[in-house]
Amino acid sequence: MSVSREVIRFSANAIRAVHRGDFDDARELIGQGDARLREADHIRESSPSIFNAGFMNDARKEFTEANVTLAVISRADIPSISDLKVDAAAYINGIAEVIGELRRYILDALRRDVVDGCQEFMDIMDEIYGVLVTIDFPEGVTSGLRHNTDAMRGVLERTRGDLTMALRQHSLEARLAEWENKRTGA
Repeated sequence: MSVSREVIRFSANAIRAVHRGDFDDARELIGQGDARLREADHIRESSPSIFNAGFMNDARKEFTEANVTLAVISRADIPSISDLKVDAAAYINGIAEVIGELRRYILDALRRDVVDGCQEFMDIMDEIYGVLVTIDFPEGVTSGLRHNTDAMRGVLERTRGDLTMALRQHSLEARLAEWENKRTGA
């Protein structure tokens, strides 16, 4: 269980580093999480019930989320399931969680009055959701993916509304500034 807690901690800290823009720190933390996961691989042979327990699945899901969040925000290639050496359920659920991290990234950018790139990340959120919602396997196989995609749909729609309002506000401010410049001859 300590392995899973450590991997989850490394992954959460990596995601925080990504949001700070510290991609090198994020990569280092992900590397530490990966090392702990590889150390636990021997459990697969000796104790498969522990290896497949919920806490280890959560660790692999969080590890996937950290890796994919870093890749998307740093505009790198998204690692494959074989790159991460995780099972399919952890991979797809980890990717589903990335939608929430992209919402956080967009909202942080909007708070800094940075609108450039926000629509691109919104499009990525849509694409992730669009792919995940087509996965039609029993919940036992996907480890709760349907519940995650339902939750992510709400996150997606709230983000779309927030981004739309911010973009309209930004456009209005630009037009008012342009009008003011014309009016004053500046």
